[in-house]
Amino acid sequence: MEFLIILAIVFFIFFYRQSNGESVYKFVTDGVGNVYEKYAPYSFKMIREKCKEMGLEYTPKQYVLQVVIFSVLAFVITYLYFYNVVISVVYVIITISFIPYLAYLRCKRVYSEFLFEQVQVYVTNTIMEFAVAQSFVKALEGVYNSGVIEDPVKTDIKVMIDLAYHNGDVGESIDYMNSKYDYYMVRNMHQLFLQVTREGARDTSKALDNMLLDVDELVEGVYRDRIDRAQFHKQFIQYGLLLYLMIMLVQLLITKEKYVALVSGNILVRICLHIIVLLNSYFLLSGEKYYNENVGAE
Repeated sequence: MEFLIILAIVFFIFFYRQSNGESVYKFVTDGVGNVYEKYAPYSFKMIREKCKEMGLEYTPKQYVLQVVIFSVLAFVITYLYFYNVVISVVYVIITISFIPYLAYLRCKRVYSEFLFEQVQVYVTNTIMEFAVAQSFVKALEGVYNSGVIEDPVKTDIKVMIDLAYHNGDVGESIDYMNSKYDYYMVRNMHQLFLQVTREGARDTSKALDNMLLDVDELVEGVYRDRIDRAQFHKQFIQYGLLLYLMIMLVQLLITKEKYVALVSGNILVRICLHIIVLLNSYFLLSGEKYYNENVGAE
């Protein structure tokens, strides 16, 4: 294991010397960027670019800070378990390798929240435009030209308009938008406008007002849920870190000297400790995945 670590350091020095003397920071960030561009899935690239456009993506310095924090935590925690520098370094490398995955989860959450906000604006403004124009297609054109909608929703609205004019009917347009944005409020609004367009209605003002109230209540619930989830997420992380540090309680009970002797002299104990560390890590990673993927849009 020591040989592999030394070999990795030698390779790093070799490639760094080939980089025309640029700073270590720039060398590392450029290297990570090249790997990302080569292997990251297209969907993640698109989402990440949108996060950058909104100013919500981490800067390279923030990513480096994240690497430092994760490395220090991983080293300290695993050293308290095994009192072995080599094992701690291996865990540090494994921990750092999960940072791109955490960035992916975070970008997905940010992008999902952005989409929900755009869909909410689309629904609200379409209802208000329809109240004036009394035409679903004209309402879509008003929303598209208003400048309040951003891509990708704006592009999809343009597709809806083109489909409506091409087919002379809004059915395919509505099916297209429902398939792209499977939200309760979108389907309800489209169903109402489909009935109005095909069957006609003398007065839709009451139904539209009720729908706007439903949207307002839904949005209020979603934002309240986000606040609650953010608070719970913070507590969850603290609890997960405390689970790691329970090993300190064991050492206080049997003394550090006896603990070190037990770990170094019994392979079964070391295996159990590895399992504990991995289970705690899986617990934290699963919670992080749930927090970022299940954003509670509706």
